[in-house]
Amino acid sequence: MPKQKSHKGISKKIVVRNSGSTKIGHVGANHNSGKKSTDFNRKARKVSTLSTGDAKRYKRILGGK
Repeated sequence: MPKQKSHKGISKKIVVRNSGSTKIGHVGANHNSGKKSTDFNRKARKVSTLSTGDAKRYKRILGGK
């Protein structure tokens, strides 16, 4: 059976750390930041971690176990 390809869309959005936890950026941080509040932009710069259920599903899509 051939190898499964990793999902390229997900692999560009999340990073799996060495500890196994996953980090992801906040929603709405990519563009149109001028009309958003300063508080929102400041919070969006920080990384977020995925919940365990989502992380498990995304790791399977990426080819992990």
